[in-house]
Amino acid sequence: MNLTSAKKSGLPRKYKFPKGRGHSSGVGKTCGRGRKGQYARQGTSFRPYFEGGQMSMLRRLPKFGFNNAAFKTDYEVVNVGELEKAFAAGATVDRAALLAAGLVRRECDGVKILGSGSLTKKLTVKAEAFAKSAEEKITKAGGAIEKLAAVHAAAIKHHESAAEKQAVAAKGKPEAKGKPEAKAEKPAPKKKE
Repeated sequence: MNLTSAKKSGLPRKYKFPKGRGHSSGVGKTCGRGRKGQYARQGTSFRPYFEGGQMSMLRRLPKFGFNNAAFKTDYEVVNVGELEKAFAAGATVDRAALLAAGLVRRECDGVKILGSGSLTKKLTVKAEAFAKSAEEKITKAGGAIEKLAAVHAAAIKHHESAAEKQAVAAKGKPEAKGKPEAKAEKPAPKKKE
């Protein structure tokens, strides 16, 4: 292999435009770097998160601690248009029915019914949350809605783990027995005469 064959191999090379070639070149004199200063010099580079000496975002953000995201209500979303396709008129739609129909596929805190699509069938829908438009469409079709209380899986898990810890702690302690029996007093030693 020689330099000629290497040149003909078609290796991708980015053409570096020569800057500072006069006013008419479009990149003449200051070459688009402005005038003087750190940014105008060659070899200037900064870390991606450098903010001119200001405390960087990387250091300002908290890395650990309490996070409310674990305690948010996690809803699985179902549209009324999907209920129209999946259920017959007069059916009762609840979490179990939605799971069986494949409209809810994962563990969640509750189901929210949204109003996208049309509904012509009379359905009794039981869910944790309803969009206003969904409520209107269900009742307009002659159906009924029943709002259930959302159960926070994360909160339950938190309370369960706390209860488990208490149970383990209680197990480790000796069981409280009845009042301790009074020890028999030893007879006082006789005095020598």
